[in-house]
Amino acid sequence: MCGIVGYTGRRQAAPILLEGLSKLEYRGYDSSGMAVLSGGNITMYKSGGRLSELKRITDNGSRPAGTIGIGHTRWATHGAPNDVNSHPHISKSGKFAVVHNGIIENYLDLKLFLTEKGFSFVSETDTEVIAHLTEYYYNGDMVETLRKVVNKLNGSYALGVLSCYSPETFYAARKDSPLVVGLGERENFIASDMPAVLSSTRRFLLMDDGEIAAVSPDSVLIYNANREPVEKTPFIAEWDISAAEKNGFPHFMLKEIFEQPHALDATVRTRITDGGIILDNIALTDEQIARIDRICIVACGSAYHAGVLGKYFIEKLSRIPVETDVASEFRYRSPIVTDRTLAVIISQSGETADTLAALRQARKLGARILSVVNVVGSSVARESDDVLYTRAGPEIAVATTKGYTTQVAALMLIGLKLAQALDRIDEKDYKRICNDLIGLPEAVNKVLENNIQQLQFIASKYYSADDAYFIGRGADYALALEGALKLKEISYIHAESYAAGELKHGTISLIEKGSLVVAIACDDRLFGKTLSNIKEVKSRGATVIALCSDSSDALRAECDHVIELPQCGAETYPVAAVTALQLFAYYIASARGCDIDKPRNLAKSVTVE
Repeated sequence: MCGIVGYTGRRQAAPILLEGLSKLEYRGYDSSGMAVLSGGNITMYKSGGRLSELKRITDNGSRPAGTIGIGHTRWATHGAPNDVNSHPHISKSGKFAVVHNGIIENYLDLKLFLTEKGFSFVSETDTEVIAHLTEYYYNGDMVETLRKVVNKLNGSYALGVLSCYSPETFYAARKDSPLVVGLGERENFIASDMPAVLSSTRRFLLMDDGEIAAVSPDSVLIYNANREPVEKTPFIAEWDISAAEKNGFPHFMLKEIFEQPHALDATVRTRITDGGIILDNIALTDEQIARIDRICIVACGSAYHAGVLGKYFIEKLSRIPVETDVASEFRYRSPIVTDRTLAVIISQSGETADTLAALRQARKLGARILSVVNVVGSSVARESDDVLYTRAGPEIAVATTKGYTTQVAALMLIGLKLAQALDRIDEKDYKRICNDLIGLPEAVNKVLENNIQQLQFIASKYYSADDAYFIGRGADYALALEGALKLKEISYIHAESYAAGELKHGTISLIEKGSLVVAIACDDRLFGKTLSNIKEVKSRGATVIALCSDSSDALRAECDHVIELPQCGAETYPVAAVTALQLFAYYIASARGCDIDKPRNLAKSVTVE
């Protein structure tokens, strides 16, 4: 998703804006720009393409001069990624400049209205209407002007606005798109994500929907939709700026794969105690758990795949029916939700637009909201009844790794908690699964120590494949979903996942000599059936790579390559298995020379529908 940075203070703004935008490159973008106010004039530099071009045309921020400015990395929605459509956008008189994350759904109506008032447009974007509306409504009071502007906007937005009439103050507003205010010493910031300004401050004000901020070097004033002042307690970010550095790894993705043992330990260890599962920030009582008659797990992308694994685990242990929904579909299928429904909302960033909308719908229908989130203080976290933080730390690569595995671990903790509260798990199984969860960091470390060379070799043989098919049964099918997504999103190889039992219902017609099939055969209960499916594709000429936890002669006889994983618990093995799938995708993409951390057309946090 697009990135926003704003600065006002005593230092030159341009270098700070460039540094902040570089910290937001992981969010995904295709153009960039900045506007700096000095001497009563706004100077803009914009460029399609990578941030390196903006650095070049500004001589690494040596120009434009000025101590207040706004910057932006754009992920194109309305209009092609080029210099003209890049943000910021400026008003007719040149007195106002705007950067915007989100989508204005009624921009065509507003554009027609403004055209009739004498305004002309140079870009194809929805954002340009905001700059012209600001000029149209300006009455000498920027807060009141912005209040009128946002009341005309339908859709989502995070805004940063410069005004030539306010030489030291810029303005911000948000609705359904993330925006924070960073608090410094005689300088202040805005950003769409905290890592943008962590090198300057760890103190933040978290803006809520409908709020407008006036940000000056020595003060930050925040108002609600009725223009009433809002008092906020600063949020202290625990993340260190070094967490957003590569630390010698060639890519953030590989670094974050290697960070998984630590992230899993942080997620699990302190929450498993002799007295039971202790889930901080979750107030559900045993009596409230007993009233739950259905669980809806709602998420997008990899978080949805974590939810599919969570469904298997939670149903098996708690015997509560669990539905999994893609958030963008949940909103439109008239879901059956009551006050006895527990809605489990999963989002790494806590700002995913479709997930937020699904959360709000579930709440409106009466559900209790329990969120599994990584970012403390995010919108999903703030709007939930209960929150389980995954403690993964900053995740910079667009393709999630440690975010996904800690979500799976968190869902397993929830499943254990529910089963224990309902007295549906015996003491022996409870202790066994707890020990298996505590042992996950060691299991992932073994994959990182024992399987990397083999995975690199396999990747070097098949990186030129055009298609790949991932198959599995039960929880292995849930793993296939994530394995296929990882491969396609960073290597651009067409990859699909299928329940292995569905092969004969159409998919096997695609299998021919040389087709690449990744077969996940880790579930011992279903091993024999999966082996039969492997034989089916092998007999049609497929090249088969198998993942298993205990290889057999029969499996090795059918497969071209067998990746044997460390022994794990019957319920917890997917976390170790998916680490191998992550590495497989990474080394394939590396061999193809792909931009692994910033795959084309993708964004880290999807904050628009």
